[in-house]
Amino acid sequence: MAASSLSEHEYPLKTMLAKEVSGESLGAEPAAEIVQSQDEAVLAYYGKRQQLRRNFGLLSVVGLTCTILITWEGVLSVLEAGLLNGGPSGLIYGFLFAWAGSIMQVLTMAEMGSMIPLAGGQYNWVAILAPPSCSKFLSYLTGWITIIAWQAGLSTGAFLGGTLIQGLLILNNPNYTPYQWQGTLLFYAIIAVALFVNTYLGRLLPKIESLVLVVHICGFFAVLIPLVYFAPHVSAGDVFQNFSNIGGWNPSGLSFFIGLTTSMLTFTGLDAACHIAEEIENAAVVIPRSMCISVILNGVLGFSMLLALLFCLGDLADALATTTGYPFIEIFYQATGSNAGASAMTAVIIVTFIFEVFGLLATASRMTWAFAREQGLPFSSHLARVEPRTFLPLWSIGLMVVISCILALINIGSTTAFNAFISLVIAAFYSTFLIAASALLHKRLTTPAAEMHWGPFKMGRVLGLTVNILAILYSVIGIFFSFWPPTMTVTAQTMNWSVAVFGGVIVFAIVFWFAHGRKVYTGPIVEIGMGRVLSKSA
Repeated sequence: MAASSLSEHEYPLKTMLAKEVSGESLGAEPAAEIVQSQDEAVLAYYGKRQQLRRNFGLLSVVGLTCTILITWEGVLSVLEAGLLNGGPSGLIYGFLFAWAGSIMQVLTMAEMGSMIPLAGGQYNWVAILAPPSCSKFLSYLTGWITIIAWQAGLSTGAFLGGTLIQGLLILNNPNYTPYQWQGTLLFYAIIAVALFVNTYLGRLLPKIESLVLVVHICGFFAVLIPLVYFAPHVSAGDVFQNFSNIGGWNPSGLSFFIGLTTSMLTFTGLDAACHIAEEIENAAVVIPRSMCISVILNGVLGFSMLLALLFCLGDLADALATTTGYPFIEIFYQATGSNAGASAMTAVIIVTFIFEVFGLLATASRMTWAFAREQGLPFSSHLARVEPRTFLPLWSIGLMVVISCILALINIGSTTAFNAFISLVIAAFYSTFLIAASALLHKRLTTPAAEMHWGPFKMGRVLGLTVNILAILYSVIGIFFSFWPPTMTVTAQTMNWSVAVFGGVIVFAIVFWFAHGRKVYTGPIVEIGMGRVLSKSA
């Protein structure tokens, strides 16, 4: 496995394409312009032209990915599912299992992202790597599922931010009644801030994401230190040998796998860097590096926070019964013994969730823009537009905001119905990865190594095959158990409706394919002709 700068062996047309794109010799260009030409050369290799501004570097991409994952914050916010199924020990070993599986996914995506650094991510990978007989349909299906996944992720981030604010209000005012319409208004407020950042401050987004990374790391210590210092600690046995099955599933091993959703949710969105590929300088190198750094950094922070929280758990029954809706708020209160202390620690997490929505909107809109560029969506001619002054896909940004606001209206009528949509996050993200990874595995097994068009990051045949297979197996496990309800006694409120919603998304995508998509979608559209470049360079 190696991650190095672009070489002519890896991109044999890089040099000649760079000269064609820039209009002058590479040797006369400053270093920054050479990188820009390399990126445009790779785009041209896949028939694409540069439309967005490349202003993301390694630090800002790591910031974007880490704050979309928000693993240490996320493991706190979705703690309840793991406590119900698996308990403290199930959370510990489940996190390690999900972290290891996510590393396998990252290494697989890093290869594909380095090989094909296009904003469409998974659907581009499938279109290029899958067998020609099914690549068009599979890439179309993958594109739709990926957009739904990011839309669900965007709605989830804003919803959690809004309900966390309501939980904080309940902590400080027990007489406060958290009405659903209030949660929807808070949702709108968070989305509005994200819209402002992604449009009026769009040129500053890379710098903002770099600063948010600092908040993400500093916030970790701002929560960890008072938690560990003030809270009474339980024994190691209470953490590492304390399995529970409050959900009632039999056998207990089944309960453990159902509880994995807590940890799996905290690693969704690892493909974020791939969807801003066309805004990253030296994308083929930065994408795999940023993904590997992000999964390692967030894994360390997440596991450390989870360990600290479980050693400071306090009364589990009180934590699960808290009226705030989030057990970790009650744990913070038990640790500090004051509303002020618990509120300050919770406020840090609320801020990071708001920052997360900035990156979620940016990534979801780029994915939508990229798929519209291939005529994969209704009104693609509008959604594929890039505003010439800002180099931003404003129509796609607007669409994501509008859909989020419409979905939030469902919460006013039924939180269960709204949760049914956002609960498909794991299944949707893992499914798009599964299709892409399977296409790569097939390509590896059927194509001679010398004919594979690898990018700078590659694992080799044996290690690559091993990692691909393990990542696929992990994804299948994740998809399967993401559909299970948290308790064996199922009601309309406790039912996990993601299986119905996900099935509906698949059916809709297939019906739309036969009704419209197959007539207009041909896979990635070639925007730059290659013939003149090759003949001129020859």
